[in-house]
Amino acid sequence: MATDTTDITNEAFNLRLGYMKPETVEIARVELRETDEVKAEAIIKLRELLKATPELNYKDDDAFLTVFLRVCHFYPEGALEKMKTTAAFRKDYAPLIRGLLVEQVKEKFVKGSVINVLRNCDQKGRRVLIVNCGKLWDPSEITSDDMFRMLYMVHLAAQLEEETQVRGVVCIMDFEGLSMKQVRALSPSFSKRLLTFIQEAMPLRMKEVHFVKQPFIFNMVWSLFKPFVKEKLNKRMHFHGSDMKSLQKFLDPSILPANYKGALPAIDYGGVEWFPALEKQAQYVADWSQLGPAQW
Repeated sequence: MATDTTDITNEAFNLRLGYMKPETVEIARVELRETDEVKAEAIIKLRELLKATPELNYKDDDAFLTVFLRVCHFYPEGALEKMKTTAAFRKDYAPLIRGLLVEQVKEKFVKGSVINVLRNCDQKGRRVLIVNCGKLWDPSEITSDDMFRMLYMVHLAAQLEEETQVRGVVCIMDFEGLSMKQVRALSPSFSKRLLTFIQEAMPLRMKEVHFVKQPFIFNMVWSLFKPFVKEKLNKRMHFHGSDMKSLQKFLDPSILPANYKGALPAIDYGGVEWFPALEKQAQYVADWSQLGPAQW
């Protein structure tokens, strides 16, 4: 009989479920105040708060509540607030995300390489998301709504990794070959939705956002994004243009592919390789598809 020989610690094309390194436990203690006692107490309190908030509809098992507690440093009131803003966002954009299932993004996810994740974590053990907003993105084939749905799906999958809940994520926005075709698709409404999502409705620690290879025309895009960027996120945004040495002050060359003048081979993978890992979590995504507001 064939056995599943997947190594749960494997970073490439695999979600590391039920896995936390000893040093990650220590990071959680230092950065997030996480101890067994604090965690147990916070879970009980958040469960009570959730019960007393009938306008919200979320699962209340320990693992689910921990996703929101970690991003709020185990302050139950903060976690409830994050649950509220997440629900409000989901209600505002219900046509895009209510009932969203893995199968619905499969074709676009597998076909393009607009949304990708490095096969390896960075030197701080964080997942690195790559959003190709330039020539690799054809908005006539993959609309900005499609792009958003794929991003949404990736963030749900990332939540399942405790390593990622604790260490956070890094995003590279790659604008190589950006033209008016893409600029038109990055509308004010898309910009507002994306930034509201990242700042108010994403229970993940977004540690850094790196803009790379952006041509002069990018200024038009940035003028749309800028009004929606709050101070906390603004401090975590870095603009590098074609200066990869600048990027490498944050992301070590040893973990970067040749695309960013790193030591690893150029990226030759994408949605096709990553999709099976997502597909295995179809039930979790399906559960999430109806969560948030009690009344839509």
